[in-house]
Amino acid sequence: MQKQEQKELFERLGEIRKEVTALRAELNQIDEKKEEFFRKKEEDSSKIRSLIQQIKEDRKTRDSLTKEVKEEKEERNGLNKEVRAKISEVKQLSEEKKKVSQKFNIEEDPSNIKRQIEQLEFRIETEGISFEKEKQIMKIIKELKKKCKEAEKVSNIWSKVHEKSKEIDVKKKAAEEMHRDVQKKAKESQKSHEEIISLSKEIDDLKKNEEEAFKKFIEFKTKFTEVNNKLQEKLIELNKASLEVGKQVKTKRLEKEHKEQEILRNKEQDVEEKIKTGKKLTTEDLLVFQKLDQRLDKK
Repeated sequence: MQKQEQKELFERLGEIRKEVTALRAELNQIDEKKEEFFRKKEEDSSKIRSLIQQIKEDRKTRDSLTKEVKEEKEERNGLNKEVRAKISEVKQLSEEKKKVSQKFNIEEDPSNIKRQIEQLEFRIETEGISFEKEKQIMKIIKELKKKCKEAEKVSNIWSKVHEKSKEIDVKKKAAEEMHRDVQKKAKESQKSHEEIISLSKEIDDLKKNEEEAFKKFIEFKTKFTEVNNKLQEKLIELNKASLEVGKQVKTKRLEKEHKEQEILRNKEQDVEEKIKTGKKLTTEDLLVFQKLDQRLDKK
C-alpha cells in the first residue's frame, strides 16, 4: 500500500470516529428531550386523573344538594300553601267574629277582659287601698264580668282566631327557615357546578398540553431511532475501518521486519566474506557478527 493510501485510510478512520462521537452526543440530546416530553405527558396525565376524580366528587355533592333543594322547595311550598289556607280560615273566622261582635256590641277579646278582671282583683288583694277605692274597683270588676259574660258568645271564635294565628306564625317561621336553607344549599350547589365547569376547562387545556407533549415525545422517539440506526451503521463502518487499519499496520510491520532481515542477511554475508578473506572488520561488522553468533547459538 502506498503511503498516500495509508494516510487516507487513517484520515478516514479519524473522520468516522468524529462522526461516531457527534452521533452519540446528538443521540444523548435527543434522548434527554424525548424523556423530558414523556415526563411532561405523564405529569399532565396525572393532573387530569386527579381533576377528573375531583369533578366526580363535586358532581356528587352538587347532585345531592340539588336533590335536597328540590325536596325542600316542595316542603316549603307545602308550608306556604298551608299558611295561605289558614289565613283564609282566619279571614272567614274574622268575618264571623265581626258579625257576632256587631250583633252583641262586643268590641274586645274576652281573654283581654278576663285579664283586666284578674289584674284588678290582684290589686285589691295586694295593695292597701281605701274602702271607697275598693268599692269603685269592685264596681268596675262587676261591669267587666257582665261584659265578659256577653263576650263569651264570641269567645270560641276568638279562641279559634288566636289558635289559627299561632299556627300561621309557626308555619311561616318554618317556611322562612326552609327558604333560607334552600337558598344556602342552592348557592352551594351552584358553587360546585361552577367549580365543575372551571375544572373541566382546566382538563381541556391539560389534554391539549398532554397531546402536544405526546406528539413531541413520538417525534423525538422517531429521531432517536433514526440517529441510533446511523450510529450503529457508523460503528460497523468504524469497526471495518479499524480492522483494515490494523491489517495494514501489521502488513507494514511485517514488510519492515522482512526488509530489515534482508539487510541483515546481506551484511552477514559481507562479514563472512571479510572473515574468509582476512579483511579487517569494522565496529558495525562486529555487531552484525555478534547477532549472527547469537542466532547460531539459538539454533
